[in-house]
Amino acid sequence: MTDSATWQRWFPFLGWWPRVTAGSIRLDLSAAFTGALIVLPQAVAFASIAGLPPQYGLYAAMIPAVVAALWGSSWHLVSGPTTAISIVVFASVSPLAPPGSAHYIGLVLTLTLLAGIIQLAMGLARLGALVNFISHTVILGFTAGAAFLIAASQIKNFFGLAVPNGLHFHEVVLFAARHLGESHLWVVLVGTVTLVSGLLSRYFLPRLPYMIVAMVAGSLVAAWFNHMLGASQTNIETVGTLVASFPPFSMPDMSFSTVKAMLFPAAIIAMLALTEAVAIARSIAVKSGQRIDSNQEFIGQGLSNMAGAFFSAYPASGSFNRSGVNFASGAQTPLAAALSAVFLLLIALLAAPLAAYLPVPAMAGVLFIVAWGLIDFQHIGEIIRRHPRERTILAMTFVGTLVDLEKGIFLGVLLSLLFYLYRTSQPNIEERTPLRSELGNPKRKFIDTRTAPALAPACPQVEILRIQGSVYFGAVEHVSHHLHREEETEPHKKWLMLLAQGVNFIDLAGAQLLAREAQRRQGMGGGLFLVGAQATVREMLTRGGQLDEVGPERVIAHKGDALRALYPRLDSEICRACSLRVFEECQTALPNGEPRASPLLRNPETKATTHHE
Repeated sequence: MTDSATWQRWFPFLGWWPRVTAGSIRLDLSAAFTGALIVLPQAVAFASIAGLPPQYGLYAAMIPAVVAALWGSSWHLVSGPTTAISIVVFASVSPLAPPGSAHYIGLVLTLTLLAGIIQLAMGLARLGALVNFISHTVILGFTAGAAFLIAASQIKNFFGLAVPNGLHFHEVVLFAARHLGESHLWVVLVGTVTLVSGLLSRYFLPRLPYMIVAMVAGSLVAAWFNHMLGASQTNIETVGTLVASFPPFSMPDMSFSTVKAMLFPAAIIAMLALTEAVAIARSIAVKSGQRIDSNQEFIGQGLSNMAGAFFSAYPASGSFNRSGVNFASGAQTPLAAALSAVFLLLIALLAAPLAAYLPVPAMAGVLFIVAWGLIDFQHIGEIIRRHPRERTILAMTFVGTLVDLEKGIFLGVLLSLLFYLYRTSQPNIEERTPLRSELGNPKRKFIDTRTAPALAPACPQVEILRIQGSVYFGAVEHVSHHLHREEETEPHKKWLMLLAQGVNFIDLAGAQLLAREAQRRQGMGGGLFLVGAQATVREMLTRGGQLDEVGPERVIAHKGDALRALYPRLDSEICRACSLRVFEECQTALPNGEPRASPLLRNPETKATTHHE
């Protein structure tokens, strides 16, 4: 590795820094300012979801965004607080401490540091491919479940109800249904105005930041109600003064009891955050033409959360909204994401006094819109209509998330893996035979015997099977059962030719299965020919000694060569009485070399006898 490559591995920003020009800086500054405007209301809202004071959402959008931009691999990914991570933080820490308390904040900082350490370790161990095990369906189910949890957490603020803390989703819904008559009219009106104005702005004025529009509308209505009736009459609470400053230094609690309590939630957040970040980076890279290094993204996200833990940030990840806006705004380099943190600090300092007038029901209305936007109705509908197995994974992940958010995503991953193992444990096995009309063609097609038996009759002595899939320990029983069933159905076929071009993996159990089948066929007076086996399959057979049991001369690359080697071994008396002449070799001579006297029969009018005793 050259010195330049070594430096870029540890300091990846050195790779894109030469792309920074006066023109790119202008575009990056514009994108950064736009991103800062968008993240301000989001950060405050997400901090509320996470059970933290509003300023902690701003802190999570500052230092982590800079570090992730400099040490990640994506040119356009913007890191910071996200909805899913916020709800996991709240679900993980709220049972251990009152939300917003000093103890709660301390636990969150420890959670952030541990999540960053896990992410960094995974990146250094080059485990970037692990995110591929979390399927899109699992993410859809988890995100939809998180959306319902977010909405449930804001019912008390939207309706002004005294919902007890710590209730599960269904308990919150039942409580709200029983006490809906106790809602405060003015609180509900503020939330409704916020909700409606946000939706109208989002769909009819897409260029305006709908969150800001919604909160301004809700704040103005709340201010008018309080002015006309008085705050004691309306019961409209406000967020309070926003503490806007550079993220203060913080020290996570690394005591054994705290680390033990936060380790499992940290692992969940680490995987979820990495999945979000890499998925977003890849989706934008498709448009930008950039190649994403998943391992480097792991490292960047890990370092960003580790740094954030010492600057009062809670766990951050890639944000699709801000990353999409960053790309659409013309950002040229990761400098845009880093500069957005600077602009956010400046804007927050100017807007901090206004937060004192921000009504809590308006925040609830905005979060209802956020929750609604999280549900991907299009793809969920497509899965429900067309994919039964994916539908099951989606439903179980969704329900699991509602019951226990921390474990919901793991339930989805487990189901995905179980379905995958079930599919791979049953590789497709088809009976094949040469197409009669292509006699004389050296590249003669082999088709499924069930397709057109008259056009492609099967040989009465040779069973030709094609296997598509891996032959590993989980699939051995299925393959073995199929081979024995074929023998019971057509016991006169003592020779077996396995077309193995579609077998991309075989383990020791699979190799032993082939060896046993070869020995069993030899005991019947026939044998096994393995055709088109890939190098990995031949290597496994050689390594375990099964190649000698099968016979090296019977592991052949091409079907034509295999048939030429197999034909002389067939029973000449059966061939003498057979009128099918399936193979090219059948046309002129018997297996023993004796010339054939009868003419070639290419297209028999009637179905010929397929075997003779």
